[in-house]
Amino acid sequence: MKESDSTPYLKKPQWLRIQLPNAEEYSKVKGVLNEQHLHTICESGACPNKGECWSAGTATFMILGNICTRNCRFCNVTTGKPLAADPLEPERIAEAVLKMRVKHCVLTSVDRDDLPDGGAGIWADTIKTVKSASPATTIEALIPDFKGRKEDVQKVIEANPQVISHNLETVRRLTPEVRTFARYETSLEVIRQISASGIRSKSGIMLGLGETEQEIFETMDDLLAAGCQVMTIGQYLQPSARNLRVQKYVSPEDFQRYGEIARQKGFLFVESAPLVRSSYHAEKHV
Repeated sequence: MKESDSTPYLKKPQWLRIQLPNAEEYSKVKGVLNEQHLHTICESGACPNKGECWSAGTATFMILGNICTRNCRFCNVTTGKPLAADPLEPERIAEAVLKMRVKHCVLTSVDRDDLPDGGAGIWADTIKTVKSASPATTIEALIPDFKGRKEDVQKVIEANPQVISHNLETVRRLTPEVRTFARYETSLEVIRQISASGIRSKSGIMLGLGETEQEIFETMDDLLAAGCQVMTIGQYLQPSARNLRVQKYVSPEDFQRYGEIARQKGFLFVESAPLVRSSYHAEKHV
């Protein structure tokens, strides 16, 4: 997967056209987020489904700021020294959920390796506050690895969201180059801990980074062995010139085939298509 500056860029195929957001609904969601001083991974991560999701009045809230302490080569989120964690953020998230009438709330965060608990305490407070303010709203927590510290993962588990997700992002061989600091086995251990708790566990990978088909199947097997129940599979899209280049655009037919294989192997839910991302159709996974 290593490349020189002379490596040619692959032309984006027709099936990767991104839906533009409905201006009216986009403005409503953007207005609530600005009012509450909140961030979404939809914007910070340059998600290709922002148009579809925001037009439906939904968003994936990103807590603990929008500056990450890690520098994964696939990700568009800003890397640097984050601001101090905001203890009032859980209340602002809950208020936004109420104003947007969110039925299923997805929470995610940057990596906060600067904090003693990686932000796990804020994670737990946010989940509990949303549940208290809007009991009918279901919650998915898309968490970082917390450096593999079981006690911090446990804080999120004890807050009891309906789904806890942690992404492998790529296959074992490519993890050191794609995710830099993170370790494949650490992520599997996080998923194993979630699964053992009885909460529905979920993970996702991106294709097009240089993985082989056999490695895709091995990753499915590793996730199932860790008790993972829900899997998402999507196409990696290079978000900026500083990120890794796409090595291959996988066809919609192959994505459909991978989804069928994953279901046959034993996953309860599988989302597999070029524009699928972690929180795509997340409400179905509860």
